[in-house]
Amino acid sequence: MCINQIFEKIKVYDTIIIHRHVRPDPDAYGSQAGLKEIIKASFPEKTVLLAGKQEPTLGYLADMDDVEDDTYHDALVIVCDTANEARICDQRYKQGKGLIKIDHHPNVDEYGDIQWVDTDASSTSELIYEFYLAKSDEGLTLPENGARLLYAGIVGDTGRFLFPSTTTKTLKYAADLVKYPFDRPALYNLMYNTKLPVSRLKGYILQNFTVTESGLSTVRISKEILDRFHVTVVETSQLVGMLGDVEGILAWAFFVEEDEIIRVRLRSKGPIVNKVAANHNGGGHPMASGATAYSWEETEVITEELEEVCKAYKNSQ
Repeated sequence: MCINQIFEKIKVYDTIIIHRHVRPDPDAYGSQAGLKEIIKASFPEKTVLLAGKQEPTLGYLADMDDVEDDTYHDALVIVCDTANEARICDQRYKQGKGLIKIDHHPNVDEYGDIQWVDTDASSTSELIYEFYLAKSDEGLTLPENGARLLYAGIVGDTGRFLFPSTTTKTLKYAADLVKYPFDRPALYNLMYNTKLPVSRLKGYILQNFTVTESGLSTVRISKEILDRFHVTVVETSQLVGMLGDVEGILAWAFFVEEDEIIRVRLRSKGPIVNKVAANHNGGGHPMASGATAYSWEETEVITEELEEVCKAYKNSQ
């Protein structure tokens, strides 16, 4: 069983470096830092480090560590919440002595000496809590901040328990975690506090999104729009779920222009969109994916592909 193998590997290594994906979300940070908290509380003598670029909007969860190149030589590397190797933040992950993958996305790249991939899990944070539960009678400890981090990851990836990925197990684990005395209202405020510029961009989106007869909606946010509202590309990620409540929309795409690429964020209430994402340098969950376009013309191709997916889904109902 993967959990047993992972536990034995952790016990053997003195240095453990934990990675996650680029452009992180609360589950990436929550699973990565939550696992660190568990290992440090259980094995205080071990060196446990968080690798990857610091994301300022997630600083309330954890701070990344400065990891020297030499640290990797005899280290165990664990990569959380990352389906494909190209999206692992800090490509030095290959330099470790051992490599473990823990993820809940479809298994795009089979990397690592041990792979624990469970697509039925709501989040990788859910898997980390399951790991703790399985080995709590063998010495694993979950401190309060670890519980806070894992709870944030679960809440983030389930859309506050609204997404279909939320299962009975998810709710049970969340109920376990809220027994810890961390400040849950304060955590929610940090996760969902919306700055005034982002709120104004939200108003612009509500006035400018499109909807086709098949139920596809698209939103185009150019650099000009970002500058006008004083919003960063990262901050737009807070808004991608906002069209899920609109009647008649089955799937939607946010096209957000960066310096040389266009970030594509796809969401759905039924149609499978990750295959479209895979056609355009991306991937993810069947109903929540991301991709990259290199021109506005390519976004038109993505729109056409999504339109066909929505039509097929609507005809099958």
